[in-house]
Amino acid sequence: MTRSPGPHPLPIFLATLQAACADDPARLATALAGLARYQQAPRPASPPKRPEVARIGEVSLRGTPGPRPVVIVPSLINPAHVLDLPGRSLMAHLESAGLNPLIIDWGGSPEPLGLASLVNQRLAPLVEKLGQPVAMLGYCLGGTLALALAAHIPITRLALIATPWHFAGYGDGQRAALAEWWASAQPLAQAMGQLPIDLLQPAFWSLDPAGLVAKYVRLATANTHDLADFVRLEDWANGGTPLSLAAVHDLAALYASGRWDGVDAAAITAPILDVIAGADRIVPAQVAVSALGTVTALQLDAGHVGMVVGRRARDLLWEPLADFLGGA
Repeated sequence: MTRSPGPHPLPIFLATLQAACADDPARLATALAGLARYQQAPRPASPPKRPEVARIGEVSLRGTPGPRPVVIVPSLINPAHVLDLPGRSLMAHLESAGLNPLIIDWGGSPEPLGLASLVNQRLAPLVEKLGQPVAMLGYCLGGTLALALAAHIPITRLALIATPWHFAGYGDGQRAALAEWWASAQPLAQAMGQLPIDLLQPAFWSLDPAGLVAKYVRLATANTHDLADFVRLEDWANGGTPLSLAAVHDLAALYASGRWDGVDAAAITAPILDVIAGADRIVPAQVAVSALGTVTALQLDAGHVGMVVGRRARDLLWEPLADFLGGA
């Protein structure tokens, strides 16, 4: 059975829009018109994956082996291809700068591993298979995993993009809300043996309901080019491999305790660039590793996704990243 275009689950999404527009039915109607455009728009073909270099279980490393390798760790939650979109590829820009990007592919099915096991049993041995020193780049939760890895194996440089680390920075209220969401989602996730993206999406929507409405309102009158961009990125946001229960339990523990016990970011000797999106509601500045005072931040005037693939991404992010990762 073909899955209809997102967002999913649609009833919860519609309830979120309705609650955010409670006093403005005209704005709700416009947002729903934008939603209809998104659902009815043609879908582009999925971009091809890069060649597989090595694999352990479901997790693979993709790219072309060579000098000056940069291992890219995408988020566990959404597909990796947002970092290698045709015409808007961070990986292609790094290649043009003389670097050799290779990207982790988490695979199509989750393995029953927690976060520490993913670092120790998947990321570490895949990096070691390259047989040479590497720089690393992590995006969102992928940056969290890359940072944990950098605390245990030598790397040359570490770039973090929109990476949560200081989980206590979310504050008691937001952490309590996330705990409440997990308490409601956990029984169904336990029954399914995993956490699909459809159970996770409402947690993201709850972070910024007004912003959710605003982007669909804009879509209602967007031009054809902007509609195509929206579809590509929103389909990416609505897709992704389910998370293992072990990984979700570990994430819940990070939010509850506020930190990754046993990993000292201050002990990492490699240079670290901590890139923060100033308009990011998912990973605000106060939860980045630089909030602890051990790393200098580069704050950009962009959002969580726009900083990576937006029209200004080359100037704002790609070039500083290439300069940093290519440094001696």
